[in-house]
Amino acid sequence: MRIASDWKDYEIIDASGGEKLERWGDVLLIRPDPQIIWDTPKTCPDWKRADARYIRSSAGGGAWEEYNLRKKQWNIRYKGLTFQVSPTGFKHTGLFPEQAVNWDLFSELIRGAGRSVKVLNLFAYTGGATLACAAAGAQVCHVDAAKGMVNWARENARLSGLADKPVRWIVDDCKKFVEREIRRGNRYDAVIMDPPSYGRGPGGEVWKLEEAVYGLVDLCTQVLSDDPLFFALNSYTTGLPASVMEYLLGVTVGRRYKGEISASEIGLPVRESGGYALPCGSTALFRR
Repeated sequence: MRIASDWKDYEIIDASGGEKLERWGDVLLIRPDPQIIWDTPKTCPDWKRADARYIRSSAGGGAWEEYNLRKKQWNIRYKGLTFQVSPTGFKHTGLFPEQAVNWDLFSELIRGAGRSVKVLNLFAYTGGATLACAAAGAQVCHVDAAKGMVNWARENARLSGLADKPVRWIVDDCKKFVEREIRRGNRYDAVIMDPPSYGRGPGGEVWKLEEAVYGLVDLCTQVLSDDPLFFALNSYTTGLPASVMEYLLGVTVGRRYKGEISASEIGLPVRESGGYALPCGSTALFRR
C-alpha cells in the first residue's frame, strides 16, 4: 500500500465501528467508512470533542449532526497547495486526502520529464491533481460534469496562487468531451481518471464503474500523444481491486505503448491504530 503520510493539516485520529475520526485543520469530524469493519474501543477522548458527525439515514443518504461546528468552510494546506474544505450533503468535504500520494507522484513525473507536458484530468472534482500538475509546470485540462465542483477547483487554484497557470476549466460530460477531443485531434501526454463508482448521466442513464470503465479507458488511449508520460486510473470500488485495474491498463494503454504498469492500494495512516493504515481505494499507473 502507498500511504499519504506527509499531511500536516489532516489526519485520521482513530477508526472503529464503521466510522473514522478525522482532523481537518482545527476541525474534528466523524464520518462513516464501510472499510472499517472492526469495533475496537473508542478510548481516544477526541471522539467526544468532534465538531460534527455524519449520520447515515436508513432511507438512503444522510445528514450532518453539528455539535461545535462554527464555520461552514475553511482552508487546509498540503505542501504548497491550499484547499477549501466544507462538509457536503453526501458526507464528503471536497477533498480526498489519500490522493496526496498520487499528487506527489504526478509532480515528480512531470518535473522529471524534461519537456512540456499536457495533462487531461477527467472527473477532476475540486482539482487536487490539477493543482499538483499545474504547480509542477504542466498544462492541464480539468474536466468535470458538475459546475459547482469546477468552480470549487478554480477557487482552490486561486487560494494556491495558481490562478494564472495554463489550466482549461471545462464543465462537460467526460466521455463526450474525450470523443470531441479525438475528433479535434487534440492529444495529451498524461491522462488522470478518477471516475465515480456509481452515478447517473445527463439523460438519467445509470453509470456503474465496473461496466463502463473498460470502454472509457480504451477511448482515452486515443487522446494520448505519441510519447505519453503516464496514465493514472483511480478506483474506490471494491469490485475493482488493484490487480484488476493493472490488467485493465495492460490490455488498453499497454497494448498501444511500451512502458511500466503497476497498481496498488492507497491509504492513510491512523494515529491511534498502533501503526496501521486505512485503505482508501486503488490506483493503477502506466508510465513510460
